[in-house]
Amino acid sequence: MNESVRQEYLSALGITHWKRRSASIAAVPLLKTTHPPLDGALGRESGSDWDTLRARVAACTRCSLQATRIQTVFGFGSETAQWLIVGEAPGAEEDRQGEPFVGRAGQLLNSMLRAIGLAREQVFIANVLKCRPPGNRDPNPNEAAECLPYLQQQIALLRPKIMLAVGRIAAQNLLGTDKTLGSLRQQVHHFGDSRVPLVVTYHPAYLLRTPGDKRKAWEDLKFAREVCSRG
Repeated sequence: MNESVRQEYLSALGITHWKRRSASIAAVPLLKTTHPPLDGALGRESGSDWDTLRARVAACTRCSLQATRIQTVFGFGSETAQWLIVGEAPGAEEDRQGEPFVGRAGQLLNSMLRAIGLAREQVFIANVLKCRPPGNRDPNPNEAAECLPYLQQQIALLRPKIMLAVGRIAAQNLLGTDKTLGSLRQQVHHFGDSRVPLVVTYHPAYLLRTPGDKRKAWEDLKFAREVCSRG
């Protein structure tokens, strides 16, 4: 990437100068997390390919959100991506457009990805929920439980090298924990039976409200890039 372009994206993160770290992360602790077995969930919702799974998501009526959505938000990006970005749920604009992370938060996410040399089209972006909760409230446990098998099947099809959970709600649902986002950052977690490496960072919408934490998010991105390079 052209250096002036990289600096433009870093500027969006509030970072004016950066240097690639040469230190190894071999000593990074691996945090073992517990997670429900995937076999039963995948058996219920398994799709043999992307089109089959996309159709199942579009027709889903497994929870009450089907009554209030405009449309489902399956995900966006490369179906051979190494990176899987996971948020909590679609918002109002995502519900209208049928695509995750649009609007200002989506623009910031694009800048965050570009800062580490990735285009939006090179990753796959999804949410724990495929439908918007009314009023953009947090997903309730039943909604997350009913929808998670779809994400699990996306992971099975994608086979990413790394997952980046953006925001507290996404991280807690993916890891089956009530720990704070701050306590989950800068560690390598693993998701599911396939043990996909998972790194936690802030949600772009939060960073728009709290720009002082953009530098922490930049550290998380660099950490995730190093974890991915180890795979």
